Order: sequence, then structure tokens, then C-alpha cells
Amino acid sequence: MKTWFITGISSGFGRVMAEKLLAAGDRVAGTLRNLSAVEDLKSQYGDQLYLSALDLTDTAAIRPTIDAAWAALGHIDVVVSNAGYGLMGAAEEVTDEQIQHQLATNLIGSIQVVRAALPHMRAQGGGRILQISSTGGQVAIPGGSLYIASKWGIEGFMETVAQEVAVFGIGCTIVEPGSARTSFRHGGAIVAPRIPAYDISPSRRTNNAIEDKTAISLGDPSKMVDAMIASVDQNPAPLRLPLGSDCHTLIARSLAARLAHHETLRDLAFSTDSSDGQGGSPVVHDD
Repeated sequence: MKTWFITGISSGFGRVMAEKLLAAGDRVAGTLRNLSAVEDLKSQYGDQLYLSALDLTDTAAIRPTIDAAWAALGHIDVVVSNAGYGLMGAAEEVTDEQIQHQLATNLIGSIQVVRAALPHMRAQGGGRILQISSTGGQVAIPGGSLYIASKWGIEGFMETVAQEVAVFGIGCTIVEPGSARTSFRHGGAIVAPRIPAYDISPSRRTNNAIEDKTAISLGDPSKMVDAMIASVDQNPAPLRLPLGSDCHTLIARSLAARLAHHETLRDLAFSTDSSDGQGGSPVVHDD
């Protein structure tokens, strides 16, 4: 039996994961903004499900919430930083308030969840952290610049943290789901006010895809969550977990294009070194 801490269990991957873990006999500490959204689970599982009201934009509440969960449960094996949403629209279209809320939720809130969990995991001698990202954590998609910014930011943070905390027995995995049949498209994503000039921009395709309520996504949330849960038993922890054929294809294509472009700049990069040949990288990795 494991004990899990999961942010955002009211819907989407968080809800599916909570249902599966509880049915398997694990304990779940779940956060959500409205506790009434999981009254059915609480009624069915009682003390097996520990609940806390939490909005990730309330940064000051994150650490006390996690501290209280650890105090109540004694030991938490896995922290799943899942809560978040998508803000869609060209960079010029989104409002200042929307930018602030998107980054406060997806980036700052997720960072603070991890920071609050790390002291407890160090003290208990290890644990796992799953950070839910997306295909957009590796691929730039027109029409989602702020959402992409939040996911690229959290991926950079988590990849660095993984190196910092491995010595403490803490494993970190960045989960990158592709399109999935969750509430992300049907109600979870927000589309910014439209500027007519952008009707000719490729960003509009993303807006239209989100607003098309008849479209069916490729990924199966249940299978994706099964893969997330199974990853916790892998040693060492996989740094990334791409889920969905669309995710794998798009990330592979993006990385290949970036590497090909990078190689064209090799001579330029080397030409900017000091001519005396002294110095070197400030950080040396012994891989």
C-alpha cells in the first residue's frame, strides 16, 4: 500500500488517478478548490481519502496544506503535481490578468508544491514526484504561448530538481500526455478574447480546436493514468514519460528540428570563445 498526495483531483487525470488508487487500497491525500466535487469518493472511501481545499494561486496556503497532510498521514510516498489548466490564444490576445493566473497556477503553484514536499521526502529518506506537463512542455504550439511557457518552465525546473535531489533517494518524473479525453478540451481550457487580425495566424487553429466540442481526442485517460502509476515502481525513476502516439511523434519531430538547427550554429558558437584557450565550463558533470 502506498500513500499519494495529488493536487487537482476533482476532474481529469487527478480524478481518474484518485479513483484507481483508492480502489486498489492505497491512501490518497487530494486537493481541490471545491471539496463537494468529490463527495462521492469521500462517502465511499472514508478515512482512506484525506481532503484539503487548495487553490494553487494561493501560494501562501500551499506549504501549510502539504505540512498538514504529512502530519495527518505520517508518510507520503508519491506527490503528484497535477493541478493546472490551459490558456489558449496568441500572446497579444491574452489579457494581463489571464497571464498572471496561468503562470501562478501552472508554474509558480507547481514549483511551490514541489518545494513544500521536498523537506518531508528528505526526512523520510526518499519518495517520488510526478509533475504533470504535456506535449506542450517540449513542443511550441501557436495559439498557446502562455500555456507553453508555463509547461516549458516547469519542465526546466523539474529536470534540474531531479538532479539536485537524487542523492536523497527522491525520484522525479515529468509526465507529458498528448491529447486525451479529459475535461481539458471540454471546459478545462480557456480561450482568450480574439483579435480579428489573428484569423490568418496559425494560432487560430489551436483556438478552433479547443472550441470544437465535437472533436474526439486520441488518448485514453485511463491507460495514461495506469502508465503514470506504474512509473512509480521503475528504478531509477524515468525523467520523462511521454504518453500518446501524438505526443511521441510531435516531440520527436520538434527535437530533431531543434538539434539540426543547433548543429548549423556550431562554428558560430565555437568562434565566440576567448582566443587564449583558457577557462572552461563552470559546471562539470561526471556522467
